[in-house]
Amino acid sequence: MVFSDIVFLFMFLPAVLLLYYISPAKLKNPVLLLMSLIFYGWGEPVYILLMLISIVMNYLFGIWIDKAGKKYKGAGREENGNAAGNNEKESSFTEVKSRSIISRMNAALITACVFNIGLLFVFKYLDFAIGTVNDLSGSDLKLRHMALPIGISFYTFQAMSYVIDLYRYSRYQVRVKAGMIEDNGKDTPDKVSANYNILDFGLYITMFPQLIAGPIVKYKDIACELKNRKETVEDFESGIMRFACGLAKKVLIANNIGKVWSEISAYQAADLSASTAWLGVLAFTFQIYFDFSGYSDMAIGLGRMFGFHFNENFNYPYISKSITEFWRRWHISLSAWFREYVYFPLGGSRKGALRQIFNLFAVWSLTGLWHGASWNFVLWGLYYCVLLIIEKFVLKNVLTHIPGSIRMLFTFVLVTIGWALFSFADVPAEGRHAFLNALLFKAPLGIISKNTAYILLNNAAVFIIALIGSGELPRKIGSYIERKCYPAKGLLRTLTAACMIIISVVYVVSDTYNPFLYFRF
Repeated sequence: MVFSDIVFLFMFLPAVLLLYYISPAKLKNPVLLLMSLIFYGWGEPVYILLMLISIVMNYLFGIWIDKAGKKYKGAGREENGNAAGNNEKESSFTEVKSRSIISRMNAALITACVFNIGLLFVFKYLDFAIGTVNDLSGSDLKLRHMALPIGISFYTFQAMSYVIDLYRYSRYQVRVKAGMIEDNGKDTPDKVSANYNILDFGLYITMFPQLIAGPIVKYKDIACELKNRKETVEDFESGIMRFACGLAKKVLIANNIGKVWSEISAYQAADLSASTAWLGVLAFTFQIYFDFSGYSDMAIGLGRMFGFHFNENFNYPYISKSITEFWRRWHISLSAWFREYVYFPLGGSRKGALRQIFNLFAVWSLTGLWHGASWNFVLWGLYYCVLLIIEKFVLKNVLTHIPGSIRMLFTFVLVTIGWALFSFADVPAEGRHAFLNALLFKAPLGIISKNTAYILLNNAAVFIIALIGSGELPRKIGSYIERKCYPAKGLLRTLTAACMIIISVVYVVSDTYNPFLYFRF
C-alpha cells in the first residue's frame, strides 16, 4: 500500500484517523501500532514476522544495555560499605567495576549491531555477495532469490540508532559516576532512556507514516512524543496541507515526468541518441526528487496529524552550490545517520587528511550499498566520494570566487551525472550497454535526433513545472500571497489543499502508472 493509492486515501487513512481520535489516550499508541502492522502487511504479510522479530530483539538489546548500566548503583553501595576511608582502594575498585560494566554494555551493542546488520545482509545483500563470489571465482553457488522486505533499510537503521544512542548515554553515565571522565557539558551525549514498554517501542519501529520510505527517525527525536504528545488543530491542519503538497508532487509531477524516463529507458539501441539518453536521465533526476521528497512530505504531514513532528528530509537540493551543500539538503535523515554513526566515530576530519579521505570512502561506499545491492549503486557512492574529496582538498578556496549561479548550474550537472549511474538499476539488462554508450555520446543515432525534440516538445510543460518546482520560487510566491491575504490565510490554505488533493485523486483514478522508486531500498 502506498500513500498515493486509492485504498489508502479513502479507506485506510480515514479508518486510522477515526480509530485514533475516538480512542482514549492510553490506547492511541496500541491503535497506531496495530494499524501500522496492517499497513505493512497489506502487500507482504509474511514479513510482518520479520519486523516483529526485529522489534523484540532490539527491545531486548535496549534492556540489556540499560540493566548493565544500572548495575553500577549496586556496586557503588558495596564500595561505600566495604572501602570507607580508603579513597585509593575505592577509586581503584570503582574503575575496575565500571570497566566490567562497560564491557557488558559493549557486548550488548556488538550483538545488536551484528543482529541488525546480519538481518539486512541476509535479505538485501546475500544474493549480491553470492553473485560477486561467483563472478570472481568462477563458482556456481546458487542464489537465494529472497524478496526484499519493503522498508527494511529504513526500520533497521532506526532500530540501530536507538540501541547506539542508548549505549552512548548509558556508557557516558557509568564513566562519569566512576570518575573516569568529568561531565563538562560539552561532550555529553543526548539523553536516551531505555523504553520498557514494548508497544511504544514497537510503534517507534513500525509507525506507518515513515515506515517504508523514511525519513529515518531517531528515537531520541520522538521519545517524548511517544510517551506524551498533544494533538492540536493547528498541527492537523498543517499536516493536511503538507500531505496534499507531497501527494501533488508525487502524482502530478513525479509520475508524469517518470513516464518520460520509463519510455526512454526501454528504448532499443537503434532508437537511441546521446541527447535522448541524457533527456531520460534529466527526467529521472526530477522524478526521483519529486517522488521521494513528495513521499517524505506526506510522511511528515501524516505524522503531524497524529501529534508527531518528524525532521525535514529535503531542503531544495537542486539549488545547491556545492556537492557538500547538496548532501546537506538531499535525504537529510540518511546523511545525518551516516555522519553521526559512521563518519564521526571513525574520526571525521579530526585525524588528518588521509584519515578523512578514508572516512569519506567508508561512508560513501556504505551509502551506495544502502541504496541497493548492485555495483552501480556502489559506483554512485564512490562517485560522490571522489567529488567531495576534490571539493574539500582541491577546490576548497576556488569555489568561493566563482559566482553562485555558475556553481549552482555546475553542481546540478554533476548531480545529474550521478543520477545517470544510479538509474542503471531501472534500465533493462539487455539495454544497459547501449544506454551507457549513448550517455558517452556513442549512440547509433548520433548526438541529436528527432526523437529528442519530439519527446521534449510533448513534455515541455512537465519539465518546466519540475524545474520551477524544484526551487524556492513556489514557496516564495505562496508566502507572498499569504501575506497579502492574511485575514483569509486559513481559507486559502484549505482551498489550496483541497484542490491539490482533488486533482491528484483524479490523476490516480485515471492513470495506472503510479510507481515509487524508494520501495526497493
